[in-house]
Amino acid sequence: MVSSSARASLVLVFCCSLWGFSFPLMKALSQVGQREVPAASTFFLASLCIALRFTVSAGVMALVLGRRLGALTRLESLQGVGIGAFGGLGLVLQMDGVAYTLASTSAFLTQGYVVLIPLWVGLTTRRWPGMSVLGACVLAVLGAGLLGWQGGAGGGVHFGRGEWETLLGSVLFAAQILWLERPIFAGNDSRRVSVVMFTTMAVTVWPIVVSSALGAGIQPMLAAYASPVSWGILAALTLFCTLVTFPLVNEWQPKIPATRAGLLYCTEPVFASLVSLWFPGLLAGWTGVVYPDETLTLNLLLGGGLILAANLLLLWRPLSAPKV
Repeated sequence: MVSSSARASLVLVFCCSLWGFSFPLMKALSQVGQREVPAASTFFLASLCIALRFTVSAGVMALVLGRRLGALTRLESLQGVGIGAFGGLGLVLQMDGVAYTLASTSAFLTQGYVVLIPLWVGLTTRRWPGMSVLGACVLAVLGAGLLGWQGGAGGGVHFGRGEWETLLGSVLFAAQILWLERPIFAGNDSRRVSVVMFTTMAVTVWPIVVSSALGAGIQPMLAAYASPVSWGILAALTLFCTLVTFPLVNEWQPKIPATRAGLLYCTEPVFASLVSLWFPGLLAGWTGVVYPDETLTLNLLLGGGLILAANLLLLWRPLSAPKV
């Protein structure tokens, strides 16, 4: 019989497989928005996407729960507001960043929290995580470094706007993961928490949308994502990458340590890199934007392999090991 910890790990990996599609979807949506409204900034387009995505998600979840939402508790509200605020701002930075770098690069740099989480846990508990967690962190960092490496003259890991925004978003995602699993929230209903989370994301991001559109009027807000292809991408992001995944994560992630969850999330960029080998071409054909498929490189194979090894190391840990 599969243990609760192992089941939680499999659920998180499943969610990561769906999130792998979100990176090329967000990049394609940003390109469609820039085509429809050339004067619109990428930051406006990113925040508008997040605001629409989570406004709809909050409404759908509220309708599904119906009267059960009336049992919402103070702790459920507190948990939902925390993960919603961190997650909403992090996603805006992530989506704006992906407009300036490869989808696979953005996905792997997002995993910067793989190092932040065990360091934070070590500081707050005044003890270092186990050797398997530290070893997995080392493998994950090496893998991310290989994936971001650029060879040739002046080679190395280069960071521009897209990379820095992604790393800043990663800090917020680390805070989101740690907030989600706080012990005081152990008895919360994950579905009601998800409604608060989605609502908080929308409320947090809509002011960013309005402020970034100042001077251009309401027209960009109406025109940027008014085409059928835009709504198709938004529907895919909302259904598969939001309504399916986030409630599952809110339910299952607290069943395993934050350090382990952070490393399991490293499968997300592996899926994103594999998807980026063939999915952008399909999106380009559908949307009419110029978005070529990425290519399979030695860096991708080695870097992705190290990150997979980090996750296997965690999955093979004795399930009776103490939580860190």
